[in-house]
Amino acid sequence: MVTLDRLVNVLGSYGVRLRFCPVPRSTELGSVVMHEIAGGRTVVGDVLLAIGARSVKEAVRWAVSARAVVVLLRSGDDDATFSGMAEGVGVMVVDPTVSWSELAAVVYGLVLEGRETESGRGPTDLFALADSLAETTGGAVVIEDQLSRVLAYSRKQQNADPARTATIMDRQAPDGLSEFFRAHGVYTHLAASDEPLYIGAHPEHGLTGRMVVAVRSGRELLGSVWVACPAPLKGQARAALVDGARTVALHLLRSRASADLERQVESELVIRLLEGGADTTSSVSRLGLSPGPLRVIAIQATIGADRDAALLLAFDRATTGFGWSRPGRSALAGNTVYTILPGEDLETARRWIAGLRAALPERVTLSAGISKPAQLAELPAARQEADECLALHQTCAADSAPPAYDESWDEILLQRLRTAASAGRSPDRGPVAELRRHDEAHATGYVATLRAWLEGLGDPAEAGRRLGVHENTVRYRLRKMGEITDLQLDDAGKRLAMMIELAATDVHQRNLPLSADPDRLGDE
Repeated sequence: MVTLDRLVNVLGSYGVRLRFCPVPRSTELGSVVMHEIAGGRTVVGDVLLAIGARSVKEAVRWAVSARAVVVLLRSGDDDATFSGMAEGVGVMVVDPTVSWSELAAVVYGLVLEGRETESGRGPTDLFALADSLAETTGGAVVIEDQLSRVLAYSRKQQNADPARTATIMDRQAPDGLSEFFRAHGVYTHLAASDEPLYIGAHPEHGLTGRMVVAVRSGRELLGSVWVACPAPLKGQARAALVDGARTVALHLLRSRASADLERQVESELVIRLLEGGADTTSSVSRLGLSPGPLRVIAIQATIGADRDAALLLAFDRATTGFGWSRPGRSALAGNTVYTILPGEDLETARRWIAGLRAALPERVTLSAGISKPAQLAELPAARQEADECLALHQTCAADSAPPAYDESWDEILLQRLRTAASAGRSPDRGPVAELRRHDEAHATGYVATLRAWLEGLGDPAEAGRRLGVHENTVRYRLRKMGEITDLQLDDAGKRLAMMIELAATDVHQRNLPLSADPDRLGDE
């Protein structure tokens, strides 16, 4: 079952347009029919495919008799005249280049196979299938995807053990148990063989015994089915496990097709907004976002040196779950996941990032940046803000709070200056450069003294406090610095230029005490 809103959003990429909608777009759809009379009665359903209708009026009349919420029809000469408003039927017009066969497959897939589990994507009857397998095999069942994440599990608890409980609670096998399986070649076996494998008891990991079989489509590993059992399954129980794995594969393929389609449509709409494409209002509506203030979040993830796997995992987690219960809408562009999040509250955005980080394996390193609140027309600029905050976060400690542009705009500006300086665009002649060369040659601290004096607004006492020296020492150094270069400290423009250059090139050297500076001796 899916909502009308989701049906409209997905079919939009197939050239199907919603002409008008007198019913709430949150209306749930659970069945698909074509115009048909069986046993003297019209077949009823929520979505009517008006194949063969000669006019809009005829299609709407069919929809009313079928008690449909929405009708899909081929555009015709009278497609500007609609009578569905009075009848309470939504009308969607199909592009002439789209075949009914292709469209019917998509609609049936969305409406009938678009159901989802509490663990994310996947048809709800995976749980029913897990229950059925538990009955035939005599042990508690867990169904996992190819990344060992829990998709479904049985209510039956026979032979259940602490390892099963921990796996279900964490939505994936705990790290210690996963390492145990890896060390004993379980994952290698699943990658290469369709034969069930028995893993014996291991009390240290809370394991009383498992029978596991791969879920595969051709050569592609889709997941696995695990049965808790104190001894290897044999006979009918073993055969039921093998047959069950094939059935799980069919469910996962249908679910993945639906999920991938939804993700593709969502990504295209999000990227269109971030690039400032035409008709942003329509894109926001199709995404189910409010047109009010929005924040853009930019995310990158790595596992050691591997960027791709971690990024795909982050995107999967960001888009997991029933679309319209998720607060944000996400897209994968290049090596960055972008999420548009409604609302102005910064802590809401940081909590969303924290939730995403918690859903990823511990070995994943995640960096993020947050834009300031933006209106629709400002989203391209907000994307740049998020990118710059992301770059800033990558220079900070991994466990630090993701920077937001409205809090960190000053650091972003300095980061831009540092980038320009690192590209060789800072002056190599002038007062700051000459003082820096003198410091390197004579082990003095004149650059730090200049910075402290400027930051202290020309107050020698404040500069001395910052440096940990007497104010007379500051005055002495300033006189010596004037002998080395033409400072012109009475010129406001030159003071500003020196502060900018220092901020861009020496930002990590702030507030270092110079108590050991040799030129301080004898001048306190």
